[in-house]
Amino acid sequence: MIERDLRRFRRSPTLILISIIMPLVQLVVLGYAFGGKVKNLQLGVLDEDQGLPAVKVREMCQAVAANARTFTPIVYHDEGSGLRDLRNGRINGLLEIPPQFSRKIHDGANPQIALVEDNIDQFASSALQGSLGEMLAAYNVKTPQPRMTANASLAVVEVYPYVPYIQYLLPGTAVLAIFVSAMIGGGIIFIDDKARGLHEGYLVTPISKFELIMGFNLAGALKAIVSGFVIVTVGSIIAGIPDPLNVLRVARAMILVLFTALALISMMFLLMVRVSDPLVPRAIFGMLNTVLFFPSGAVYPVQAFPAWMRVITTIDPFTYAVHGFKQLLLKSTGLGAISTDLLFLALFSVIAMTCATLLFRRTL
Repeated sequence: MIERDLRRFRRSPTLILISIIMPLVQLVVLGYAFGGKVKNLQLGVLDEDQGLPAVKVREMCQAVAANARTFTPIVYHDEGSGLRDLRNGRINGLLEIPPQFSRKIHDGANPQIALVEDNIDQFASSALQGSLGEMLAAYNVKTPQPRMTANASLAVVEVYPYVPYIQYLLPGTAVLAIFVSAMIGGGIIFIDDKARGLHEGYLVTPISKFELIMGFNLAGALKAIVSGFVIVTVGSIIAGIPDPLNVLRVARAMILVLFTALALISMMFLLMVRVSDPLVPRAIFGMLNTVLFFPSGAVYPVQAFPAWMRVITTIDPFTYAVHGFKQLLLKSTGLGAISTDLLFLALFSVIAMTCATLLFRRTL
């Protein structure tokens, strides 16, 4: 059974491309689409004061445009045209320096600058607020500064080097590649065999239900291991993981790949064990991808999820696989750091295979 399934997989280059190449494409596209800082926003600047303090604000905006490039300032001479361009989407925000700004600076009378922003795009508006907040913090620094101060400050110590988003996304992409192979090996192929009547040949043999299910699971797991190995190695090179071909780290990752493959294959076989319609696994693929992949913490921290979604996170095998790959690929830890993940995946596999064996019927 295993040999037959692997031979069929080898003769289907489309399946190989889907299970291996597409997750790599997703890694590159999503990694660079969501990972970068927001830059090159259009910020209108309306100076209704024209005093020296206002000129300093405008100069600092030009400095931000030349260095951080978070936004490009565009000068406006009246509020109406600025607000009109903001509503029409030509600019992302309008910075208004009100009249009497310079006088309030000299009088210490709580001077304010207004930022009128297009808050439909929360990412762009947050980037504008953060950049302008940092700019005004630097603007408010008194010179010369005292050598000693009683103000408390925060010193940040980073345990690991900077992790770009494409590296953060790599663990989830590895699990997704394994899941695609699991969907094909543990769901679609089995249902296709039933639809074509090929499973009748299995039923007339003395093979037991457990051996039958184990054969399908091992065949699917072997294909998933191949996909996982490619993603772990090639994906690490693409994402820029330091020392991507470290033998010990790859070996530890392959152990996690094996446990993840068995868990996901067993889950798919359990879901499909009583299904006969070949359209069902294809129809529910998108739903399973949404329900399992996104609550796992692959693209966003689980701590931000509502309580009901954290319940899904707790029982989702994706969660433990993603956590394990983060520990191995991003932190370069040992197997001790992922022992809980391996234990959950092993128990999940045993439970899923047991339930699938009990539900499997040796009937046509």
